[in-house]
Amino acid sequence: MSGLAPSEQDLLAPIERAPILSRTLEWASINSGTANLDGLAAMAGYLADALAQLPGEVRLVEPARVEKVDAAGRLREVGHGRHLVLSVRPGAERRVLLTGHMDTVYPREHAFQSCTWLDDDTLNGPGTADMKGGLALMLAGLAAYENAAPALGYDVLVNSDEETGSLSSAALIAELARDKIAALTYEPALPDGSMARARPGSGNYAAVVTGLSAHAGRNPQDGRNAVVAASDLALRLAAAVREGLTINPARIEGGAPNNTVPDLAVLHFNLRPRTPALAQEAQALIDATAAEVGAAHGVQVHVHGQVSRPPKPVTPATEALFGLASRAAADLVALGGQPMRWQDTGGVCDGNNIAACGVPVLDTMGALGGSIHSPQEFMIASSLDARARLTALVMHRLEREGLAA
Repeated sequence: MSGLAPSEQDLLAPIERAPILSRTLEWASINSGTANLDGLAAMAGYLADALAQLPGEVRLVEPARVEKVDAAGRLREVGHGRHLVLSVRPGAERRVLLTGHMDTVYPREHAFQSCTWLDDDTLNGPGTADMKGGLALMLAGLAAYENAAPALGYDVLVNSDEETGSLSSAALIAELARDKIAALTYEPALPDGSMARARPGSGNYAAVVTGLSAHAGRNPQDGRNAVVAASDLALRLAAAVREGLTINPARIEGGAPNNTVPDLAVLHFNLRPRTPALAQEAQALIDATAAEVGAAHGVQVHVHGQVSRPPKPVTPATEALFGLASRAAADLVALGGQPMRWQDTGGVCDGNNIAACGVPVLDTMGALGGSIHSPQEFMIASSLDARARLTALVMHRLEREGLAA
């Protein structure tokens, strides 16, 4: 165990896999799809009880109001679960933010509701990797850290809406990120231990296209076909893809009976800019393309949405945090850990929001796993105790060494 001081060995000794795995299985059995408010409330209760073993205040925070465009082109309020916050040593001079999410992508009626062992170390189950295993190991790591009479303060945020963009928790994330020296987020790492480095931004949009109805046989020329216009808009946006920017038209809603020229369609699309400059260019492109389509088809196009997750660049402070964590990971190899690798990714998470606040963040501190967002989702069980040790050691060294960029 070269590289680990005796005090660090003592810090990590209490961490065992069995209780972390037991908690992961218990939490994975609770359906907490983002729209399942009852399931989220149940999950929040379990999490509050678990976090109560740590010092500090546990509180539930009401979600911010969120509106989305429905199939009829109208803005409707969307309900969200409450968010859970634990504040430990709020008066400490140096403080860290740790974040995770209690929601999954599997709705209440989804067929994927139970766990199955694929082999002795691979667990297939809803939310096991993304991220109930991550929440369980984060808690175990913090509990071990607290055994060493620590002085570092921290906030833990577990939100209820990460899988749909954290729109009802974005302001809370920004509030809690303020003045933090570093942040750790418990999205899953890849099966080989690779961590996410730079990430693009992400924005979800809905373009409401309003045309004019007419009889499809008697006077179609008097109509203005909203579905055709929405399709043209989708094709133009898809063709605007360039280096560092992707635009994905995902769904068109609306239409009319076959004998009627449709006067309403809603195009839903997502864009992923690699840099803030590309995010600004993309917004200008969307506005210009919507105006062009409106003029070409004689329809009105109203676009709703924005880049809600800014691009996440790698800063010198982020490099320093990765350096501290990678050295800790290397020192833990003798205890079953893995060397830490780092690579850019196309996904987004709350780490984007945190980085936008100027805080260095490692956002794949959770369990190792893969095939997330599918019924093939799996988690590597041996990573639970290994990653809990990594959390405890990173917190311990952040307290003693600080973070020099």
